Amino acid sequence: MPDVPKEQPSQKAYHTILEQEITEGLRELERPFSGLFISGVSAGLDVSFSLFLIAVTMSLFQGQLGRPLQEVIAAAMYSVGFILVVLGRSELFTEHTTRAVYPILHGRASLHRLFRLWAIIYVANLIGSATFARLTASVGPAMGIIDLWALREISFRVVNHPGWVIFFSALLAGWLMGLLSWLVSAARDTTSQILLVGIITWTIGIAHLHHAVVGNVEVLAGIFARRGPGWDSYGHFLLWTTLGNAVGGAFFVALFKYSHVIRGGIEPAPVQLEKESPVIIDTSAG
Repeated sequence: MPDVPKEQPSQKAYHTILEQEITEGLRELERPFSGLFISGVSAGLDVSFSLFLIAVTMSLFQGQLGRPLQEVIAAAMYSVGFILVVLGRSELFTEHTTRAVYPILHGRASLHRLFRLWAIIYVANLIGSATFARLTASVGPAMGIIDLWALREISFRVVNHPGWVIFFSALLAGWLMGLLSWLVSAARDTTSQILLVGIITWTIGIAHLHHAVVGNVEVLAGIFARRGPGWDSYGHFLLWTTLGNAVGGAFFVALFKYSHVIRGGIEPAPVQLEKESPVIIDTSAG
């Protein structure tokens, strides 16, 4: 009798997810400078489409829709850039504040390599997003699809907070982005990954949590359009957002996820119930 293929479990084991995250983290830690830098610039450009689409929708729907509905639509647009980055597998700083920490905790890489990775991707992301900010501030208003007031409102909304507020807001965003990396690894198909990226980043967008790279393009677009805050406010935002993103991803996700998997023991093998043989009643006798 031929063997019946076993049904695949609906969810990956958490040991499997951690192994995948460690493997991916090691792969990124060992990539050469040029590959990381180019990928980081690409991610900074791609994720900046979030700002572009938010500014377009704000300009388009001004006075046409209520504020709550505009916020929901803007949060959906916020997700687009992250979907491009995550599915395109380019290097985004807030993902690697988490993923690259797993090999360190597992004793497979050094802190020096971790900080090297963070620095390369962070700088490359900022260069990419700054380039897109200049493009948005020039092309959007010239095409009549972005109003300057929208760029002003977006940029001031990012910076008009005390440092401690920006830090904890960015901590929550880094926490969510770290969870996103874990959940995407846990997903079994592209559709599930798109849904997860959309849900997590929509949450960041609707709550206006601070993300270093998206916030960079949001503030710089306003500055380049001569409608944004001063450079001192920009530096204030970037400092506290970067620290918050790093702490949120590295501590609240990487350390906790790694610890609970390593200390969780060995997962038991799946239990399969044997089907009982059917009882056959012989009715031919008598």
